[in-house]
Amino acid sequence: MVLASGDKFVAPGVKDFFLPPIFGEVTKPMVLLVLSILIIGAFFIAASRNLKLIPGKFQFAAESVYDFGRNNITREQIGAKDFKPFVPLILTIFCFVLVNNLFGLIPIIQFPTMSHIGFPLAVSLLVVYPVYHFVGFKRHGFVGYLKHQTVPPGAPWFVLPLLIPIEFFQKFILNPLTLAIRVFAAMFAGHLLLLVFTLAGEFLLLNGGLTVIVAPVSFAFALALTFLEALIMCLQAYIFALLSASYIGMALAEEH
Repeated sequence: MVLASGDKFVAPGVKDFFLPPIFGEVTKPMVLLVLSILIIGAFFIAASRNLKLIPGKFQFAAESVYDFGRNNITREQIGAKDFKPFVPLILTIFCFVLVNNLFGLIPIIQFPTMSHIGFPLAVSLLVVYPVYHFVGFKRHGFVGYLKHQTVPPGAPWFVLPLLIPIEFFQKFILNPLTLAIRVFAAMFAGHLLLLVFTLAGEFLLLNGGLTVIVAPVSFAFALALTFLEALIMCLQAYIFALLSASYIGMALAEEH
């Protein structure tokens, strides 16, 4: 309402993603982060309290999410031999990113937590990054893992001085950053577009005159973008979990 009020339309920008504290230093994204953990925990605890051979709708929904995380992501990317210890991690990452993304579509909340770069960076740098390098060093040894990650099999010796720094930069620096930036950029851009079309429609409607005729067009675009954004939110959660499992699988693989 503030952005759409007055005689001149003020387009939303980066500043509108930095919300004032609710109390003390606690902000809305922080509260949503904790809320997402409570929602995920409550969902799986409630679904598994009274398990039946023929599942009800609630149990079926939970089993479908688990099966998707277990077989379609973790097993496919890590392999049937090594995937089982990583199922809880990958399933948790998928659900965590998904719920925090979907917050952007829930009325009143309407804020995707992952549109703040610090949150996906924390998951990538503090969870995924240490895990996949730890399992790699554990399996191949320190020197063996460095060679495994930086020296592709069959590479000519004369290109190694150029190839090794590039591979090292990609595997140890670039991968965790791009993992976080991908979901952040999608959530930030999508939410910003929704803000632009929604507030523009509101401004055109409240401004009076002939602009009222154009307002429904802006609202129609906002509605269409909402459905598109819902799809992207789900896809980004899937991609984040998929790449996390893929990195672990590559670290455990015998070949580069």
